[in-house]
Amino acid sequence: MKLKMEQENKTEACCITQCDVPMDQKYWDTRWEKQETGWDIGYPSPAITKYIDGIADKNTAILIPGCGNAYEAEYLIQQGFTHITLIDIAPKAVENLKQKFENNPNITMLLEDFFEHKGGYDLVIEQTFFSAIPPFRRKEYAAKMHDILNENGRIVGVLFDKQFNNPFPPFGGCPCEYRPIFENLFDIKTMEACYQ
Repeated sequence: MKLKMEQENKTEACCITQCDVPMDQKYWDTRWEKQETGWDIGYPSPAITKYIDGIADKNTAILIPGCGNAYEAEYLIQQGFTHITLIDIAPKAVENLKQKFENNPNITMLLEDFFEHKGGYDLVIEQTFFSAIPPFRRKEYAAKMHDILNENGRIVGVLFDKQFNNPFPPFGGCPCEYRPIFENLFDIKTMEACYQ
């Protein structure tokens, strides 16, 4: 998606659900401590690696919010990228990352709430973070992405095209919900079924 400076009033469509669980640092750290990380596929998403393979500038400033085990970051390092920032709210996740990427000057790891983050990026990689935040915060997510992306910055990633009907993450959705959230702030280049 390319940045779009003008805003429009759009309404969310059919698939919004609510969440009464406090999605704070304690919640996520407990999930990591108990190894309740069922969202973790164990490797970088093929759709994302295919996109990464097309990026020529290895100095692209890249953010991976809610990065978990950061398999995409491992792939970026293997491909020679030099400016990668990882954010997770769970201390256990960040502790694991510090061991994984120990002494790697190309990666900055932050124990931080994404919504409080300050920075400027050319690319944000979205891999399960959107589905981990309560759906009522999705407009806030899009606004924050808009704020931290540099001019001509992009978000690339995968979103669920499925409802889970759970009161806890992952939270699903559908394009009829996602488009109005992002169209207010971004030009959507592609939002279609993932074929990788």
